[in-house]
Amino acid sequence: MAAILALGRVDGELTWLPEEPEFQFLADPFGWRGADGTLHIFAEHYDYRHRHGTIMRLSLDEHMSVVERRLCLSEPWHLSYPQIFAGEGATWMLPEAHRSGALTLYRDHGSLADWRPELHIALDCVPVDATILHHQDRWWLFYSPATSKQTKISQLHIAWAERLDGPWIVHPRNPVRVDVTSSRPGGSPQILSGHVVLPVQDCSSTYGGAIRPLWIDRLDETDFSARAGDVIPVPLSAGAYRDGMHSLTACGEFSLVDVKRIDRSARGLALEIRRALGGYG
Repeated sequence: MAAILALGRVDGELTWLPEEPEFQFLADPFGWRGADGTLHIFAEHYDYRHRHGTIMRLSLDEHMSVVERRLCLSEPWHLSYPQIFAGEGATWMLPEAHRSGALTLYRDHGSLADWRPELHIALDCVPVDATILHHQDRWWLFYSPATSKQTKISQLHIAWAERLDGPWIVHPRNPVRVDVTSSRPGGSPQILSGHVVLPVQDCSSTYGGAIRPLWIDRLDETDFSARAGDVIPVPLSAGAYRDGMHSLTACGEFSLVDVKRIDRSARGLALEIRRALGGYG
C-alpha cells in the first residue's frame, strides 16, 4: 500500500480473481492472513436478480489460486464492505449493513467462519462503509451518513472510543468533510510518515468511479484537517473493467483492488425489467 500511494498508481504484477457468473459480482475485498499463512479474501457477493449482498471468504494458495470459497456471513439485510481486523484479543469483522438500521461488530469464534454479532456501535447517524483504525491509543471510525443518496457519497464523519465497546464519541465538527470527490471511505487506512491516509471514493461521475488517498494532517477530539491526493488510475491489466475503481485495501505485503464494468447489454436491461416485475421473488 505504501508503494501504491507513493507512486500514485497500482504498479507491478496483479492477479485477478476468476469471473463471477453472469449478473453477479464480488466487491469490497479485505484481506486476512490465517495462522498458517493462507491469504483469505473477504468480499461482498452480490446477485442482481435479488439485490442482496452476503459476505464470502475466498482462500488462496501460494500461487494466488482460489482453493476454497465459502459463505461466511448472511443476514436478512444487505451486507458489504467486510473490514477484518484484530484488537482487544479477538478477530473482528465490521461489515456495511446500513439497511439493518445499525452498525454491528462481529467476532470470529473459530476458523474465520463462525462470525457472531458482539457489539452495536451507536453514532450520530446510521453509517455506510464505516472504516476502523487504531491510532494514538484509541479507535477511530470514518464513515458516511446513510441519511440520503447525496450524504452517502459526499460527507465524511468521524467518531472515536478508547475501547471497542465504547462509549463512542462523535466528532464535534461532523461532517468533517463535504466533497463528492473525496469523502466516502473506500479502503483500509494506513499510517505513513506520521500521517493517517484513508482511501476514499471519488463519486463525482459515478458511484465507485475512482479512489483517491485522503491525507489527514490533523486528527484529534476537536479538530480535523485533510487534503485529497490525485485519482489512482485503474490498472492497465483490468481489461474491460475500466468503468471505475471502487476500493483499495491492504493485507501486509499484499494490496487488493476492486474495479468494475457497467453492463449495458439488452440482457441486463431485461433482467432489471423482470426483477422490477417481481420475477425473482
